[in-house]
Formats: sequence, C-alpha cells, structure tokens
Amino acid sequence: MTQANYSSNSYPQPTTKRRVDSGGPDFYPTPRWATQALVDHESFKGTVWEPACGDGAMSEVLEENGLRVFSSDLHVRGFGKSGVDFLKYDTGVWPNIITNPPYNLAGEFVLRALKKSEKKVSLLLRLAFLEGAARQQNIFQKTPLARVWVFSERVTFYPKGEERASGGTTAYAWFVWEHGHVGSPEIKWISLGRKPGSRKGYKSPLGKKLTLSDLR
Repeated sequence: MTQANYSSNSYPQPTTKRRVDSGGPDFYPTPRWATQALVDHESFKGTVWEPACGDGAMSEVLEENGLRVFSSDLHVRGFGKSGVDFLKYDTGVWPNIITNPPYNLAGEFVLRALKKSEKKVSLLLRLAFLEGAARQQNIFQKTPLARVWVFSERVTFYPKGEERASGGTTAYAWFVWEHGHVGSPEIKWISLGRKPGSRKGYKSPLGKKLTLSDLR
C-alpha cells in the first residue's frame, strides 16, 4: 500500500496511528500472510490489476497463487509500472482489482475500482470503513458488498525498512464486491494462526498445509 501524494477531497476516514506520508517517500507494504488469507478464501477468474503495488509485496503473493497481475503505482518503487494515478489512468475494464489503497483515499479507490472492474473488487480496509453516512449512501447502498473477511488477528503495517516492534491496534478486513451480487453481505472471519508467530502452521481451506516459511 502506497501512501500516495494524490490530490483529492477524500471521504472521511477512521482515525489511525500511521504517520501521514504526504510527500510519498514512504509506504507500508502489506504482510504476505494477509494477502494469502484473501486468496485462500476467495477465488478469482481472469487477470488482476493491483493499482497501489508499492514494492510488489501483494502482487508477488497473488502471482505465486497462479494469478496474472498487472501492477502499477503512482511512485517509483522498483516494481510494476510507475507514474500511474489509479484515479485518472484509463486502461479499460479489468476482471478483478485487488489492492491495499492509500488510507486517506479508500473511498475514492473503491468507487474507481468498481467502475474499472467486471468481476470482483477486493480491498484491504480498516473495519471501521463500514461506518459513515457518506459511504453508506454513495458506496454500500449503490453497490452492495458481497463479503467482508474480518481478520481475527490484527494486521500490522510498518513503513518500508522500519524495525518491527509492537502489534497493531487497528482492525482490518478484506472487503469484497462482486458484480451482480444481490442481497446482504456476508460477514466472515479469517481464522487464528495465520499471522507469523501465532503458531507453527495452519490448514488452509484449500487443503494445503502452510508453515511460517510459506508466509514470509
């Protein structure tokens, strides 16, 4: 996830302890285990656009799971196509969009992703994104969620290169929109034991036995 220097009037966002990266030099890579949790629970048909790829932390996990991924970012991170403003760049419509958006532009990324996709949109967002009148009226009411996968263990983000210390204090979830979905969203939980250090291994829903070395 890149804390990009976009210029936009963002939807109000829940508070966070992350430092604002207004100049764009720092970013917060998504932990491998958090991305693996998504592909263990959701299937994707067709190619994927990861529009805030940073150094490729999420894209690499998606590719390792057999998905074809187009990776882009506003900034030069040494991975994917740089200089791409997701909110303006026109690449046509993609089957799927998966990303961890800049936290202060989550609402804009959701609306853009829904417009630029034809199958699924999966965004890693703070659980508190469910709150808010503007989001209820402009996002959830117009394009209902299909599923919300809530992490039982906190996902902790660190700036690139920073030493990892304490755990996170913010709850996160994968928000999944599926074009053509009708009805209320399902709220599901991602089981314990996926976060490195929680236990030696876990059994994925797809039947593959994974260990900590698989998630790092």
